[in-house]
Amino acid sequence: MRPLVEPGSQAEQVGRLLLAGVIVIFLPALPFGNYLIYPFVILTTWFHEMGHGLTALMMGQQFERLMIYSTGSGVAESLIASDASVFTRAAIAAGGPLAPTFTGALLIMASAHRKLWRPVLWGMAAAILISVIVYVRSPVGYAVLPMVGAFLAIIAWKAKDGLARFALQFLGVLAAMSMLADFNYLFTEVAIIGGQQIPSDTGQIEAALILPHWFWAIAITLTSALMIGASLKYALSERRSGPRPPKRPDNVLQFKR
Repeated sequence: MRPLVEPGSQAEQVGRLLLAGVIVIFLPALPFGNYLIYPFVILTTWFHEMGHGLTALMMGQQFERLMIYSTGSGVAESLIASDASVFTRAAIAAGGPLAPTFTGALLIMASAHRKLWRPVLWGMAAAILISVIVYVRSPVGYAVLPMVGAFLAIIAWKAKDGLARFALQFLGVLAAMSMLADFNYLFTEVAIIGGQQIPSDTGQIEAALILPHWFWAIAITLTSALMIGASLKYALSERRSGPRPPKRPDNVLQFKR
């Protein structure tokens, strides 16, 4: 009997991405679900804070350390030159909320290419473990992130292809959907993080570029939505997701009339 869904087809790709989304949404509602999803909540915080820090490096500033707290919040501390432009400060502030979506979009796109599944997982594991050594300076980060990195390395090394692909899709959807979890934060001008009241990311952009924080929250939300939409369109393209036709032997001649 012919299977209802062809392996490697667009329908299978859609099904896997939907399954990843369902797991991300409903896992916390299950018994012990919050404990199972917790390491990945910390991972999305890592995406966010590394976004701030790496943007600072790209803008010629210094990334000092990354703090992640048990609540899932975090802080990236960077040294910014006193003469840094307002655009530099705004870019560093925007790098945090955009980083999870950008990373999620890249992971979803990578899931469409078999040759990238394991290298990307290895790269993710290495990036996490290196960041723990170089930047992370909090007990929660020390406890959780190496475990997540080791887990991804094991999948890249030992897991079957289907699981390796699903791991990329799950991480991509998780990172992309973290935008929804941060929705209220984006529209908040001041936040309490680590027991201290500090300007939110959009509050810092407002301070640098004058326009109100809610304007920048809308701009970041729309940009994130466009990135995720483009990545899904790319990954679900029939040309990439569809099954490959069987290769014919070179010695077969075909005659048509």
